[in-house]
Amino acid sequence: MPRLFTVSDSIVIGVPPEHAYRAVSRPGDMGRWSPENLGTTDDSPTGPVSPGTTFVGRNKRGRFRWVTRCTVTAAEPGRYFAFRVHAIGVDRPRLRGPIATWEYRFEPEGDGTRVTETWTDDRRSWPAPAAQVFDRIVTAGRTFADFQARNIRATLRNLKRELEREADAAV
Repeated sequence: MPRLFTVSDSIVIGVPPEHAYRAVSRPGDMGRWSPENLGTTDDSPTGPVSPGTTFVGRNKRGRFRWVTRCTVTAAEPGRYFAFRVHAIGVDRPRLRGPIATWEYRFEPEGDGTRVTETWTDDRRSWPAPAAQVFDRIVTAGRTFADFQARNIRATLRNLKRELEREADAAV
């Protein structure tokens, strides 16, 4: 089976695009929705970020914990947010290299917003057999594409539930 480098999914959330964008553009809050991300380290920016901003993300998979250094590559309020993951490590992100790119698109749909989350595997220089073995070890038998597709679905469902609950409470 050929290696899949990009997966995405979308969901319609009953809030305006600016509201959804504002939530997602705060990397420290991602841990509220993602099944794998725990937010950012204490020394990372806390508010909405702009292109060029770096942050260190905290992550977990089972008992294993690691951190990643990320740089925001796009920040168009209400429309588009993206960042690139370019270093990884256990305590500090020491191992540098292209790892992944995460993108979020926000499009008006009816009274809400279609939020599309996309993950791109930036490990293009890895030979496919090596990537497949590594991926199956660290994802309990899945490819990274399959693993991330499941994470994206969960993240979008959690984001929808929280943002719509907040919107309903504000009414």
